[in-house]
Amino acid sequence: MTTKITLPPQPGTPSDVERIKSESNYLRGTLAETMENPLSSGIPDDDNRLMKFHGSYLQDDRDVRLERQRQKLEPAYQFMIRVRAPGGVATAEQWLVMDRLAHKYGNGTLKLTTRQAFQMHGILKWNMKKSIQEINEALMDSLAACGDVNRNVMCNPNPYQSDVHEEVYEWSAKLSEYLSPRTNAYHEIWLDDEKVIDSQDDDVEVEPMYGALYLPRKFKIGIAVPPNNDVDVYSQDLGFIAILEEGKLVGFNVAVGGGMGMTHGDTKTYPQLGRIIGFCPAEKIIEVAEKIITIQRDYGNRSVRKYARFKYTIDTRGVEWVLNELNERLGWELEPARDFRFEHNGDRYGWVKGSNGKWHFTLFIQNGRVQDFDDYPMMTGLREIAKVHAGDFRLSPNQNLIISNVGEEDKEKINALIQQYGLSGGEHHSALRRSSMACVALPTCGLAMAEAERYLPELVGKIEGIVDEAGLRDKEIIIRMSGCPNGCSRPGLGEIAFIGKAPGKYNMYLGAGFTGDRLNKLYRENIGEEEILALLKPLLFQYARERNEGEHFGDFVIRAGHVKAVQSGLDFHE
Repeated sequence: MTTKITLPPQPGTPSDVERIKSESNYLRGTLAETMENPLSSGIPDDDNRLMKFHGSYLQDDRDVRLERQRQKLEPAYQFMIRVRAPGGVATAEQWLVMDRLAHKYGNGTLKLTTRQAFQMHGILKWNMKKSIQEINEALMDSLAACGDVNRNVMCNPNPYQSDVHEEVYEWSAKLSEYLSPRTNAYHEIWLDDEKVIDSQDDDVEVEPMYGALYLPRKFKIGIAVPPNNDVDVYSQDLGFIAILEEGKLVGFNVAVGGGMGMTHGDTKTYPQLGRIIGFCPAEKIIEVAEKIITIQRDYGNRSVRKYARFKYTIDTRGVEWVLNELNERLGWELEPARDFRFEHNGDRYGWVKGSNGKWHFTLFIQNGRVQDFDDYPMMTGLREIAKVHAGDFRLSPNQNLIISNVGEEDKEKINALIQQYGLSGGEHHSALRRSSMACVALPTCGLAMAEAERYLPELVGKIEGIVDEAGLRDKEIIIRMSGCPNGCSRPGLGEIAFIGKAPGKYNMYLGAGFTGDRLNKLYRENIGEEEILALLKPLLFQYARERNEGEHFGDFVIRAGHVKAVQSGLDFHE
């Protein structure tokens, strides 16, 4: 049974998703009945919208879509499930559970996402409930991994500052828990909890922060620890930048209104950088996050979803308005922002000793896909390591994996397994490949316009030939590819970036800042591989000849006049 919620006043007619949320009885809808329907392996669109709040999307295998249409069969429906790992941290036991479930119910692979979460693909409808129950038994969940709520909270892995990381990680975990939806729908539908009849007239008690309609769009939070900006803190709706004084965490600078998504052909949409509005003591971080989320809840666009992200709420009203509104809701004022410096945003591969005396091995995982290849049994090797590892695993924001907190007495044993299975710390790859990142795209993502994960390694291989010839093999250049403009691989922050427009065709962007503090700019539109390589070759050779000492590629193409610097998304299309 569902009861309709009265929608709050908003400019324009509320979108259909607002109707779905209002009729869902706090994210229940008809999901329980739909998932038991044996007549189709798919689910209705309204329920699929709600599935996102439960951490899953219905997808179909687009590689076989046309053939199934010819055979008059329904699409090859399957579910992707995203499992939260706040701060990217998982125990060895949890890693083994994800490995086992990927083979038992999924397609035999794991995807490490750009938000430090796990993704499993290829799960059939009849196996969804069993998958979520076994995930829950491992003390993990998929609640709020998607949907119009706060997503998985990111945190800098920072293995060489282990003592600070531990404290920052604890804040990310507390944020993730505190900002989760309070509805019991997830537990009722998937975990067989006793059904609780919610009073639709008392949404303050059911969802004290979100309310019955949740947020206008998804909301993302990341915590960075200078000098590393691997979480791309300026791409987050809400970014916290850890401020250290005499090696101790004293609080966080607060950045608001970042986001990477846009829509092709609509200049009212654009990627945007977060703007720093002040500093808060560490113990105030949850209060600040909650009040900022309520501002977006109350003022975000609920009429047109592509204009609903927090960045547009801020750009419509101004940064000063947001700060004043925040201070009023807090009842106290943020302090002036404090000094910090970012130096890089990539991972440091191989063995690193942390300040806590523990060892950490960062493993290069191309585009975050964990699987066994014919000549590279990566997934098997990680499984064997997890069986004996007493520390934890950390999923990096760059889709890599850190075998973390290895004691001195265990390092030799872990290293022997690394060598046995040929697990790479990235030393055999070019700096360009180690700095590359792609979203899933085809065949499973319904939004993809072009390949990304399956194609970028091949394209990088061809660019490597140019890089090697130019003498730049060891020069880090951030390169990113997205199959569509929604920006899951954070392409707006790539020194070289490709955003899919059609099969085999991409918009090419240049000039982002190496530390994630500047957007890139459109360089060429709707081009294929031949044009990409023809354009990049003279640029890379010019960079090799004319760059200043320590100058990054993104900075060079701006200084050389190839593109203009973009410090604000409001200038992205100019």
